[in-house]
Parts: sequence; C-alpha cells; structure tokens
Amino acid sequence: MRRPMVAGNWKMNGNREMAGNLISEIDRGLSVELATSVEVLVCPPYVLLESTGALCSDTPMKLGAQNLDIHESGAFTGEISGPMLLDCGCEYVIVGHSERRALFGDTDELVGIKTRAAFEKGLVPIVCVGETQEEREKGVMANVVSRQLEAVFSETQGNVFPKALVAYEPVWAIGTGLTASEAQAQEVHALIRERLSQVSAEAADSTRILYGGSVKPENAEGLFGQPDIDGGLIGGASLHAQDFIDIISAAKS
Repeated sequence: MRRPMVAGNWKMNGNREMAGNLISEIDRGLSVELATSVEVLVCPPYVLLESTGALCSDTPMKLGAQNLDIHESGAFTGEISGPMLLDCGCEYVIVGHSERRALFGDTDELVGIKTRAAFEKGLVPIVCVGETQEEREKGVMANVVSRQLEAVFSETQGNVFPKALVAYEPVWAIGTGLTASEAQAQEVHALIRERLSQVSAEAADSTRILYGGSVKPENAEGLFGQPDIDGGLIGGASLHAQDFIDIISAAKS
C-alpha cells in the first residue's frame, strides 16, 4: 500500500513571517488521522529552510528543498549541496522541476546525476518529468517522459526506487490554470509505472508517483482517485493554508 504524499513547492515565495503563519495554520488543520494517512511535505526557498524546519519540528510536516548541486563542497558560488540540505533538516529534495529544466538548463543527464547525488547523501529525491504543450501536440509525450526517466535509470542503475518518488508535471499545466484531465494524468502515471517495471516489480508497485500541474481543491479528489496517482506536488495552492489542507484531505479520500 503506497502512502499518499502532498508536497508544497513554495518556489521563490515567502519570508519568515509568512512561513510561520502558514505552517501554524496548516498544522492546526491537520487532524491526527489526516496526518497519519497522508505524508505532508513543504519545500520552501533555501533561505527559509532552517527556520521553516524548526517550525515543522513539532508538527507532522516534513521538510524538503527545491534543488541541489551535485558537488559536496567547493568553489561553486551560489550553489547548495546535499550535506548542507541535510544540515538544515531536509529529508527530501525536488530534482528536475520543469522550471529548472527550462530556465536554468538542467538537462536529462544532469537531473540523473542530481538524483544520484541526492540519494547518495541520504536525501529522498522527488524526480520531476513531463512534456511541453508542443511535445504533447506532436504526440511524443511518451517518448519525452520515457527519455527523462531513462536518464535517471542510467545514472542510478534504478537503485533509488522505490524510495525515490516521481512527479509527473505536464509543463503546459504549471502555473497556467490548465490541468490535465483525470484520464490524461492517469495515462502518464501508468506509463511511468510501466517504465519503473524495467527496474523491478517492487519499483513499479511501491514507487509513489505524484501529479503536479495546477492542482486545486476543486480537482484534487478526482486526480488523486486515479489508481496510479499517489498524491500531488502542489505549487500556488500550497501557499494558502486552507487550500493546501483541502488538497491533503482529498489525498486521504
């Protein structure tokens, strides 16, 4: 049985006051039953990791980062390493988010290397994959997602799964208000699970696959009700406590 996860990616938003208010409000809305049924993760910007981690320490929420560098230390100005994230209290790290791929040049190969670096340092990677609108319209969605996964398999020999998670985020649905239909999302999640079977039956059966792409309280229950969708990687809605709690509740349903 795969325990659902709802992860909040705050992106480049927030400050310490906002984080304090948000974590407090979410915590008040998490019943014991809900927190037991659904794993809840928050991923603030680097500069808020330590303070947010302290806020989460007496709550059911876990802490994750939005990215990491592949090196452990050295002359890499502006970068943050896996050991530094661990030192801040992180357990998880997002790898290969579409914004990192599109805006900062994270290639499939680099995403694979980052996944390996995270795992080797004791962090749980959340590996993001997904196609653009143009790729979907051209009918190459399956090729794109498979290629992105193969790069991770190649760099890690697949041994990061089933501990690591995969997040399917159709690029055309991120921050646009568009959302994949339940059928579209399930189709890709099933494809990802089939590709994970190349690693092992355990990887296919036990790896949690999240959906990310304009998830809202109104559509969360339908998406999370699909057999291969194990929760969500939530952007904008994770910055609003009640919306985030409602989405977490949908993952329990």
